Amino acid sequence: MLVKNPKFEISAVSPKQYPQNDLPEIVLVGKSNVGKSSFINTMVNRKKLARTSSEPGKTRQINFYNIDEKFYLVDLPGYGYSKMSKTQQAQVGQFIEEYLFHRTKISLIVFLIDIRHAPTNNDRLMYDYIIRSQKPFILIANKADKIAPTKVMNQAKTLQKEINPLLDATMLPFSSEKKIYTEDVWNEIEKYI
Repeated sequence: MLVKNPKFEISAVSPKQYPQNDLPEIVLVGKSNVGKSSFINTMVNRKKLARTSSEPGKTRQINFYNIDEKFYLVDLPGYGYSKMSKTQQAQVGQFIEEYLFHRTKISLIVFLIDIRHAPTNNDRLMYDYIIRSQKPFILIANKADKIAPTKVMNQAKTLQKEINPLLDATMLPFSSEKKIYTEDVWNEIEKYI
């Protein structure tokens, strides 16, 4: 997909702040530091549309990125960041839950996990949230550049068996660093917008 004019639209903390139009929403979920901001920047071929941070847990709101007035990429706060206070963790959990269960414009959930690590308990909780939301989703094994190219597909399959034992979801590797696999991910996303 050729993206011409992506733009940041709003950071929201409650439903009344969400965009009020009929554009479909592609939602990104994953733990803090899994690379959601870098994923957005790579997908839309911009260096700084989504702000990346060396400090995990920076995103505390729901960020809406308008992609050519066709759809939104929606970045939900990352979960599992240990330095966040219990109150902040509860707030983030509430944002995520409220959005996933009540937002009617969600077309697809993109669940990013780190290809190098086994799914955490928080990843498994998120997977359960996604299943209960009954919305379509795909799995992205991010940071594929951090392992040997010959091991990427096997590692993605292993991860999928651990998090999605029914193997009924699409699992794709991804690398923001190398900008490979982008077309595969767009091909999958385009089915939902």
